[in-house]
Amino acid sequence: MMTKESKTRAKRVRFFRALADDMRVRILERLRGGEQNVCALSETFQTGQSRLSFHLRVLKDAGLVAYRPEGRSIYYTLNHHAIHEAETLLGHLRESGVSTSQTHSRAGSSYRNAQRNHEAVDVLE
Repeated sequence: MMTKESKTRAKRVRFFRALADDMRVRILERLRGGEQNVCALSETFQTGQSRLSFHLRVLKDAGLVAYRPEGRSIYYTLNHHAIHEAETLLGHLRESGVSTSQTHSRAGSSYRNAQRNHEAVDVLE
């Protein structure tokens, strides 16, 4: 049985995985301009409806888009509430009591040290 905390974490993982694909980010950027149906999105991205539907399902499962059927078409739009939740989550992940300038300074210092040591840098330290 999953606890509330593990369900919340799983939801967050789905959210960030959905953002880890170029096509899905492009779809979200397009939906910023307003509601779009699958046919219009398919023409915009010059891709088949099957491939597009896969990406839309991932975005929908992550809660990033909402949809509504109308006749034979399905219209998608950004779920602004989910975007706001993500902004809140990222704010909570930031260390409390550390100013933004201190965070950037530490991140820059870590980056420079890693470059000197030829190490990989984790941008989301």
